[in-house]
Amino acid sequence: MNDVASLIEDSIEVKKRLLQDEKLVEKINVACDKILDCYSKGGKVIFMGNGGSAADAQHLSTEFISKFLLERGSLASIALNCNTSTLTAIGNDYGFDYVFSRQIEGLANENDVVFGISTSGNSANILEALKKSKEKGCYFIGLTGEKGGAMKEGVDLLLNVPSDHTPRIQEAHIMIGHIICEIVERRMFR
Repeated sequence: MNDVASLIEDSIEVKKRLLQDEKLVEKINVACDKILDCYSKGGKVIFMGNGGSAADAQHLSTEFISKFLLERGSLASIALNCNTSTLTAIGNDYGFDYVFSRQIEGLANENDVVFGISTSGNSANILEALKKSKEKGCYFIGLTGEKGGAMKEGVDLLLNVPSDHTPRIQEAHIMIGHIICEIVERRMFR
């Protein structure tokens, strides 16, 4: 088998393991329910991540703000890693570990759902945001790899992809995010 086919097989295998994990599949349903409840109460969905996870955060937030598959009204969502002025000001004044928690302090409310995306589950700035989210009464969902890292201890819901290989974890994160977006949109607007 050539390298390309082998890597595709590897990605498929991670998704098969995810599908066979009934508890994880049910947790994805719980995430959908929490977001639907959030929107019914006038809340918003907040995403954050670093590097490739920042791109995923921005991507998934856009699916709520713009649309996923259906023509419908905009849903309140924000990715905290997108405003470079905010990130650099907080990073300069308080340190990079606080670039998300400071924004949570100013923007989050008790009806909000917060997604922290970290393949390792150990990103210091996500962990600080987790603490601040709990203080604000938000529901915190962690998207991680198999072990969950330090994040697994404090989140309300852990969606931990059954892999320890960063590219495969990130591929599964965007798949899970798309599933959540589609289910939420379908239940709200169809």
